[in-house]
Amino acid sequence: MSIKNIALLAGGFTGEYEVSVNSAKNIAANLANNINYKVYTIFINKDRWFFEADDTTVDVDKNDFSITLNQEKIKFDFAFITIHGTPGEDGKMQGYFDMLGIPYNTCDAATSAITMNKAYTKAIVNGIHNLHTAHSMRLFERDVHDIATIAANLKFPLFIKPNNGGSSVGMSKVQNIAGLPEALNKAFHEDAQVLVEEFIKGREFSIGIVRLQGKIKVLPATEIITSKDFFDYEAKYTDGVTKEVTPADLPAEKVEEINEIVTEVYTRLNCKGMTRVDFILQENTNDFYFIEINTTPGQSAASLIPQQVRAAGMDVGEFYSALIEGAAL
Repeated sequence: MSIKNIALLAGGFTGEYEVSVNSAKNIAANLANNINYKVYTIFINKDRWFFEADDTTVDVDKNDFSITLNQEKIKFDFAFITIHGTPGEDGKMQGYFDMLGIPYNTCDAATSAITMNKAYTKAIVNGIHNLHTAHSMRLFERDVHDIATIAANLKFPLFIKPNNGGSSVGMSKVQNIAGLPEALNKAFHEDAQVLVEEFIKGREFSIGIVRLQGKIKVLPATEIITSKDFFDYEAKYTDGVTKEVTPADLPAEKVEEINEIVTEVYTRLNCKGMTRVDFILQENTNDFYFIEINTTPGQSAASLIPQQVRAAGMDVGEFYSALIEGAAL
């Protein structure tokens, strides 16, 4: 088996740059012992795409996605995209690699673009058996927003969040009409589209779904228990604020129902590689409420997918290798 050159893409154009870099470090560490791969971490930002060697920084030739090291041109057999947000999670990098004919680990360009848009995603998964979605309104920055209309159409408390975006940046929970203007401004600071959604009270979970060796596999779910009012950016990335329980404490029949729902979500959205669905089991009813799907989920050592892979009895490095080999078929 010939050695494959793997480009591990990290960074991006959003506030999740450092989160992405940490994901890439963990992936590289887990692939380090695989003699079949030579891994190069490629950093992507708005100004340049580059590879950092021991004592030099080399720019990527975007014409063919190659680098030149010591006068040797290195082309890549595979792109492992671990950029959260744009341009790695919204279809832009996927379209670029499609044109170059370089296989990659994520959903294709169309699915990546659609799933980055929370409102579009909810519209597509709507109707899946046993899946519920919170009542919501989508607002555009260019329009005039009548606060009274929002309050009349939706029940408080409300979640206000950017329609395109990850890591819960720009999110707010408001209890009454007085809190809406500030919350909308905060969300519009992150995105030109905003989703206003009714709050669903219940237990919050996240579950990985992946296609390995051609078969869809659902990983053990994680329950997210936070001391904050909701799971925002601070709750995600501040030590001690959130407790994550993997595998989640759920009865077997509920696990079976959840697995059927998320498998249908993955199939209906035409997903590839590893994804993660966030959902709430509503208090009292125990109904499944879809929050969102992440098509480039975090991969730091403490992230949810690596936790779930280990809980499933799999080696994380072998899991990443299976993603590479499966996508490169």
